[in-house]
Amino acid sequence: MDHTATSLRDRRLDAVRAWTAFVQQGDDAVGVRPEILSSWRRSAQGTGLQVHGAPLADEHDTAAFWQDSPLQAAVSAVEHELRRSAEDGDLVLAVTDTRTRILWTYGGRVMRRKAETVNFVAGGRWDDASVGTNALDLAGRLDRPATVFSAEHFSPIVHNWVCWAAPVHDPATGERLGVIDLSTTWDRAHPIGLATARLMAQMIESALPDTRQHPRLGPPVSDQGLALTLLGAAEARLDGQRLLLNRRQTEILALLALHPEGLSLERLHAMLYGDAGVSVSTLKAEVSHLRSTLGGAISSRPYRLMLPVSVDVDEVLEQVRRGRVLAAVTAYGGDLMPGTNSPALSELAEVVAVAVREALLADPDPDAVLGYSEIAPYDAEVLETCLRRIGADTHRAVPLLRGRLAAARR
Repeated sequence: MDHTATSLRDRRLDAVRAWTAFVQQGDDAVGVRPEILSSWRRSAQGTGLQVHGAPLADEHDTAAFWQDSPLQAAVSAVEHELRRSAEDGDLVLAVTDTRTRILWTYGGRVMRRKAETVNFVAGGRWDDASVGTNALDLAGRLDRPATVFSAEHFSPIVHNWVCWAAPVHDPATGERLGVIDLSTTWDRAHPIGLATARLMAQMIESALPDTRQHPRLGPPVSDQGLALTLLGAAEARLDGQRLLLNRRQTEILALLALHPEGLSLERLHAMLYGDAGVSVSTLKAEVSHLRSTLGGAISSRPYRLMLPVSVDVDEVLEQVRRGRVLAAVTAYGGDLMPGTNSPALSELAEVVAVAVREALLADPDPDAVLGYSEIAPYDAEVLETCLRRIGADTHRAVPLLRGRLAAARR
């Protein structure tokens, strides 16, 4: 028998045993992921065992909400790619609102029929109170990608399914708009499923309408303005073109960008030089050079940047605040301006590094930990925490995580 098929059968048998133990004995479920066990406990208070299909919301209300939702325009823009993925993999796809009500579905021939029998259709309410543990509910509730395999679902009507779901956010505001889910039968489970759900969520996010159609979504992304990369290799770009600056000029730009309210000459001097014996006239000369480079876009009294600015530090800290660890690590290019003598930037560097590390220790997503270990290869504690959290799970990242840990301990 194929090794993958055998592994899936063993995994399904373990899931069924754990589910049976929980249903019959309560909390005596061994080897169950914490988020699954928590959902089982919630589901046990509802109708998950007896339900034959998800309850349906009003058809007209669902259709009206979908037509007015920015999700509808985004899904329409990438619908060809979504449909092709569903057909090629015989998947059923679903997009939900924030209450886990399905707004749109599309499925391959076989999975579409299976979905219809359990009301995995527009209007179907797939919160765990209505239909028991499932990936759509978990991804929305935890605000991160989720997998639910076979009998990890609380309701027996979907024990033959595997589902991968990822939340969809408005990139401009961070607001969660819903989730996208991919489902198929358990025997077709593949490690790439969760990554595919993430990719589809990103496709939808990138296709969301801009301000001209949905003002609440904020301005469209543009190459205009100043873009600062401070994490890892420092770089400044103006309207997409790289600026040739020395280290001190980049530090001044960084401090001004991080303080959009503006800085007085005295405060900027203190943040940049600390107690070093550098004259105020030296700082004025550096600012004058920068003002010329930016076409006059630095005001005086206080010093303030007078153009749109984006900084990678803000993106990392915002993702940490949202609890999106993988996104934070993806945006984290390394230490903030290593070797800087600026007291303010040195302090910020420590804040960012600690924030990312603590986020990983609290939520050691394997993909995020692997990305982080490329930047901080000697941080054994983060690798150890991730491997402990995975436990006996045969996650695809385990061999690489163990290899990185062995290297970190040398």
